[in-house]
Amino acid sequence: MAEENVIEITDATFEGIVGQSDVPVLVDFWAPWCGPCHMVSPILAQLAVEYSGKIKVGKVNVDGNMEIAGKLGISSIPAVLLFRKGERIDELIGAGPKSSYEKMIARHI
Repeated sequence: MAEENVIEITDATFEGIVGQSDVPVLVDFWAPWCGPCHMVSPILAQLAVEYSGKIKVGKVNVDGNMEIAGKLGISSIPAVLLFRKGERIDELIGAGPKSSYEKMIARHI
């Protein structure tokens, strides 16, 4: 199952996972009630498998982790942000096709 390759990230674990990673981290800010988020989720799970070792893929449920979402200015979801050493280096707001996420990743690996 591809979902097991996606890391659940919380306010408490964000810095350790995203800030300390030796590879870029693609983070999906989502919520259970968000329809488009459910369309993006399987795409990101596929990317976690396909780019294993090159990037990490994580998810932040904004309903339970408002601190990091607020700190990063997340106002629309799904919001998929790419980080390198804790710094935001790219983003895609709203649901997009797999190719959009692949292009974003390709620019930074």
